[in-house]
Amino acid sequence: MKPAAFDYIRAETLAEVHATLAAEGDQARVIAGGQTLLPMLSMRLARPSVVVDIMRLSELGGISLERGGIRVGARVRQAELLAWPRLAERQPLLAAVLPWVGHAQTRSRGTVCGSIAHADPSAELPLALLALGGTVELSSKRRRRKVAAADFFTGLMTTARADDELIEAVCFPCRQNGHGHAFREFGRRHGDFAIVACAAIVHDRGLRFAVGGVADRPVACDYPALEGGAVDDALNALAWELDARDDLHASARFRRDLVRRMGRETINEARRCRV
Repeated sequence: MKPAAFDYIRAETLAEVHATLAAEGDQARVIAGGQTLLPMLSMRLARPSVVVDIMRLSELGGISLERGGIRVGARVRQAELLAWPRLAERQPLLAAVLPWVGHAQTRSRGTVCGSIAHADPSAELPLALLALGGTVELSSKRRRRKVAAADFFTGLMTTARADDELIEAVCFPCRQNGHGHAFREFGRRHGDFAIVACAAIVHDRGLRFAVGGVADRPVACDYPALEGGAVDDALNALAWELDARDDLHASARFRRDLVRRMGRETINEARRCRV
């Protein structure tokens, strides 16, 4: 199919983006990498009246270390972040997640913030942002604000971003001393969206465990230090709380089993990786 007709604006300033979003509201879409938006336009799942291209705005680019976190601008492509020389040192969980995001071809065009904006419950980057307790930086003609990942993802492909707001950047907290990180994913093929993905962060006070691909958004839980059967009990309770459903990719029972099995494996790996 071909997209429905729309106007195209190649923004030259951030003020132009804000003005367009304020004027058009939910009829406007922002495009950066286009790896999600373009297929949706072609299938007419999205029918905006105007598409605003932000890839010429230099102020939305760049990867920087700010206040103990990795700030990733809206123009930064997934491949650029994966190739950042300090990534594995500063945040090993993110370094483990990125190779699972799509394929090399899509990572070379798709942006980090674009994946966060789309908020697919099976996508890896929203899961990583939530697991790490990251934040989303939003701006509009009327205000600027930061939203915690736990508050940003509100449902199936829905977020707390208002219609007139632009995601300027996301921030992933850097690794802390004494923390161990691990990520595992199960899908039909490498590069497909996850049927189930798990991330674990282990520290002295306990652990943080996050799951994607089961509920209508990624889910993270904090636990005290668990040992032996207590880990299995916690994972079993979480598997049922996620309210998995049958679909064409997997049954609810299969997803619950993956949460239990992969969850334990991910937690054990994170414990081994503590430094």
